[in-house]
Amino acid sequence: MNPHLREIKAAALAMLIIVGLCVNSSRAHAAETETLVVAGGCFWCVESDFEQVKGVIAAESGFTGGTVENPSYKQVTAGGTGHFEAVQITFDPAQVSRAQLLHLFLRSVDPTDAGGQFCDRGDSYRTAIFVTDPAQKQIAQSAITKAQAALGQDIVTPILDAQTFYPAEAYHQDYHKSSEIVLTRFGPRTKAKAYKLYRDACGRDARVQELWGKDAPFTSGS
Repeated sequence: MNPHLREIKAAALAMLIIVGLCVNSSRAHAAETETLVVAGGCFWCVESDFEQVKGVIAAESGFTGGTVENPSYKQVTAGGTGHFEAVQITFDPAQVSRAQLLHLFLRSVDPTDAGGQFCDRGDSYRTAIFVTDPAQKQIAQSAITKAQAALGQDIVTPILDAQTFYPAEAYHQDYHKSSEIVLTRFGPRTKAKAYKLYRDACGRDARVQELWGKDAPFTSGS
């Protein structure tokens, strides 16, 4: 065989091996991640809370549970679509488990309120946990049972079959840390500052702290 041709074949074989390793590595990484979809009132707040958790790779604001395809924020908050404001949490189960995330979730909301969350009222702001199979449902039910025993009050957060998750508009993603300027009732503010003002005014942390005390994972008093 021509030495030059032999070198070309060897190089091509090496390239194929490298590509194969990259594909396998990508598949392995994808297999290592899982997703959890929860509704906890304002999705900015849930996204902000769970991005702090070790093992969480991403948290994306969106909508799920309704009948309208690819709804807008305006449609959902106006009512009638059946959608919840929700967050899709992508996580590494080797670092944090589904059960641990649900433990944190239930203690970061008011799971005794069936009419919304804090200052946000209406169906789109209700709490919920979405599951895809019996195993996930069992984990969610166990988390609710433990939270109810710890709280000493009935928890009304339902466990619902997962439906299509629709990401919210780009405007809403990472709202809590954006430096983009928006006009608020307090005047021009960065989104990050506007988010903080909204969260404080809505009473989220105060109510969670009142309910859960030292077990509230994301409030300044915990």
